[in-house]
Amino acid sequence: MLVSDFDFTLPPALIAERPAVPREAARLLHFHDGRIDPKDWVVRDLPLLLRPRDLLVFNDTKVIPARLFGRRDRGPAEVKVEALLLKSLGNRRWTAMAKPARRLKPGDMIVFDGGIRAETVGREGEQIVLAFDRDDGELLMALETAGAMPLPPYIAAQRPADARDRSDYQTVFAEKAGAVAAPTAGLHFTPDLIGQLKSIGIRFARVTLHVGAGTFLPVKAERVEEHKMHAEWGEVTPETVTAVQEAKAAGGRVIAIGTTSLRLLETAARATGDLQPFAGETDIFITPGFDFRVANGLMTNFHLPKSTLLMLVAAFVGLDGQRAIYHHAVEKGFRFYSYGDTSLLFRQAPK
Repeated sequence: MLVSDFDFTLPPALIAERPAVPREAARLLHFHDGRIDPKDWVVRDLPLLLRPRDLLVFNDTKVIPARLFGRRDRGPAEVKVEALLLKSLGNRRWTAMAKPARRLKPGDMIVFDGGIRAETVGREGEQIVLAFDRDDGELLMALETAGAMPLPPYIAAQRPADARDRSDYQTVFAEKAGAVAAPTAGLHFTPDLIGQLKSIGIRFARVTLHVGAGTFLPVKAERVEEHKMHAEWGEVTPETVTAVQEAKAAGGRVIAIGTTSLRLLETAARATGDLQPFAGETDIFITPGFDFRVANGLMTNFHLPKSTLLMLVAAFVGLDGQRAIYHHAVEKGFRFYSYGDTSLLFRQAPK
């Protein structure tokens, strides 16, 4: 398939810069039985759209304030440096995207806000490798005050991250630090909504997928099969495997809250066809024709044109279904991307 098959025109005015307040007031597009529900729903209506014994699977990763600002500590001319930490390599070393990367050479020392110091020690492709002056635990603590939330490029281009983003860009399930992008479908949930869902028999389970900055990288290939996915670390515990098995045995539906949860569940079922405990990196690329083994439903926000996430949606509901959904969303003025509205999608049962 051509990447251009997943293009569409999005008016810039539909890109959300802030989330709905309260979170569950965001609009929700409901797609089931191969059609778009014409009724106008919002996230707080989920108790009306779900059934007792359904299982919602969330991603409990926590976004770290991974964007740092500083300066190169050498030479007569000051060089301002911006770095986005991506992945810990151990031994106080992290990969990072940096500006201006070309002006940073091995041995350069960078002094970041908060007195955090790091030395440029190498490169991994387009990324640099930084060796910090403290171990990971101390660095993560320092980032809480010195770092900024790594807002997606389409928001960061419009405004800088601020104090409000520290709560807005974090889900209520966030526990395990390691993501540099939020699992955004989970942003719509509040303790009150969770309590309502539990009261009608909806069950909950968690997975962990540390979302990387690669989720925002454009697909540069012309053909879908030529694109190489970035790898992200994830875990599916035995407890979650049991929860999925019990839900299916009881006639409930397994609904992935976000594409990250869906990708990890399907990764953990890829080897044998049945969901198994999993811990490791996944670079699964879900495109039309994919054989889904676990998820019956998917809650997901509205994604970028020609993105791998849009291709995943097309795989889940069919290319015609995806195109109809996005045409409807644009026509009806749904808000797009991380802080935007959301959708609840169900695959058609095999005939």
